[in-house]
Amino acid sequence: MRKWTAALCIICGLMLTACNSEPSDGRQDDAAQNTEEDVNKKAAADGQQEASGSKLEDNEAALRSYEDAVPVVYMTDQATADSLLKLYQSMNKEISGENTAVSLSAGEALADGIPAPALLRELLAYVDGTVAVCAAAEDGSAFGTSLKEQAGSQGFAGVADVVVLDEEGTIELPVTDGTHLTETCVGNHFAEYDGILAVSHFKQHTVAGFQGAVKNISVGISSAEGKCLIYSAGSSRTDYNAGDGQQDAFLETMAEAATAVADALDGNIAYINILNRDAAGCGCNGDPAEPDVHDIGILASEDPVALDQACVDLIYMADGTEDFITRMEDRNAEYALEYAEQLGLGSSAYTLVTID
Repeated sequence: MRKWTAALCIICGLMLTACNSEPSDGRQDDAAQNTEEDVNKKAAADGQQEASGSKLEDNEAALRSYEDAVPVVYMTDQATADSLLKLYQSMNKEISGENTAVSLSAGEALADGIPAPALLRELLAYVDGTVAVCAAAEDGSAFGTSLKEQAGSQGFAGVADVVVLDEEGTIELPVTDGTHLTETCVGNHFAEYDGILAVSHFKQHTVAGFQGAVKNISVGISSAEGKCLIYSAGSSRTDYNAGDGQQDAFLETMAEAATAVADALDGNIAYINILNRDAAGCGCNGDPAEPDVHDIGILASEDPVALDQACVDLIYMADGTEDFITRMEDRNAEYALEYAEQLGLGSSAYTLVTID
């Protein structure tokens, strides 16, 4: 009944408007002139609107062209399991193959509890991934404790299978056009996986300045032997402190090792950086400091260089990150990204897209 009443009111209103809008004989010429002016105004307005729409379309096309030319980094400020899964799905990057390793650097997840198992639960189930870590010592331990024991105590064994990639030996991956390396060393279980999802706690690092995606697939995924090669800039497979100690040489070696891993998997890798709960130090000593930088968010990309660069830029823009910035600058940390870009690992230019 209310619909019929409303319809009737509309019809009556239109009829009343039509009757009242008919000009009297004395005003027909003025009405005709006004009508012509209205038509001209409408045509002009339509032309402006068309020009504005065309300009908007040109801007959108230019943006799409730019996004096609540089990697996209996706971001959420929500640190929840749901938002993490949504972030991964936003990349439209499905890691191909039946076996996916979710690389968590031992110095991150098993030392400072980031990322927490509860945060990763939905993502691990979605990619059907195996949590993969690598030893920091030849006896298969990190900080003097078995990695599998640490994984169990932190709760990772309750959300996914866990593998220590180098618990049964090491394999070599060739390095193309390396300055310091001709090969790098990873665990022999590396060969069992078709692709990698590298999940990193982006934070300060005592030697590298920061740790993120590039460090995850270089130092993080290396066997104890490979870690020695990287820290010694290719000088030793048994001594972290061998070599001349040049910082830039270490950063270059780290980038070379990361490029070798990406090449071995033919780029079948996706990257996620968690930019929350940062603290001084590296966490790789098994005794992480309390957080001293506020939470910023979680970022993801198919490009590790773009992802780390976006995180660095956000650190520079955030409040209370002076110590972090000082550490990065003292260690010349961004040079690792510059060198990785020269090697073809990724691009330092990017488009940042928020999904919230």
